[in-house]
Amino acid sequence: MELTDLLLYILAGAGVGFAVGLSGIGGGSLMTPLLLLFGFPPSVAVGTDLLYAALTKFSGAFSHHKQQHIDWRVVKLLAATSIPSALVTVWVLDQFFDGSHAYGDLITGMLGVMLIMTAVILIFKGPLQRFAAKKDGWIQRYTPQLTLFSGLILGVCVTLSSVGAGVFGTAILMVLYPSFRAGKIVGTDIAHAVPLTLVAGTGHLFLGNVDFMLLGALLIGSLPAIHLGARMTRYLPDALLRTLLTGLLLVLGIRYAFF
Repeated sequence: MELTDLLLYILAGAGVGFAVGLSGIGGGSLMTPLLLLFGFPPSVAVGTDLLYAALTKFSGAFSHHKQQHIDWRVVKLLAATSIPSALVTVWVLDQFFDGSHAYGDLITGMLGVMLIMTAVILIFKGPLQRFAAKKDGWIQRYTPQLTLFSGLILGVCVTLSSVGAGVFGTAILMVLYPSFRAGKIVGTDIAHAVPLTLVAGTGHLFLGNVDFMLLGALLIGSLPAIHLGARMTRYLPDALLRTLLTGLLLVLGIRYAFF
């Protein structure tokens, strides 16, 4: 890796970290498409981003645990199905495809779908919150079963696209657990994302889909930038940034899903 490339990836990590700290939008939604634009193979972009997400979210989970923002019962329910489904997805990629080039189109297609879904969730966040606030007897009766099913879907989607553990996971918790306050939703989602992205990323490491030089450069840039972005939230218009990022995610999602 040349010095100019190294500096570029550090700046990319800083840019994504700053946006995450400022807007709260998941890093995978931004980082994986960026790595594809840099020319990395889809498998390497997803595998590297998954380990990047696991390492960056760990400190966040620890902070939320200290503030008692994590419902560990819900984390265990989600992980009970998401982690096995992530492992099975890695096994399928290894057994039924002839190398990472063979499932590149599957990864980019899933990435496009997840980016579109992320953008849609961000657009309709208000109505979704109002829906979650209503008491729905059917959802309340089957909340544990729906949580297990959601974990199953998240495990597959995150392993194939590195997207979904953030905004998508938060939306699921908002609907299934309307009594949770915002801090508990975010904390529980991050706590579940850590083992899921770690297991999925380790699976991609086993498949040879992780670039450690790239991972180190991204972390050097992003870790301080996340904290800087969080500090800047009081000065920059969050609504404007979210609107711009949502539009970007929608455009990228359509690009990777259909073209």
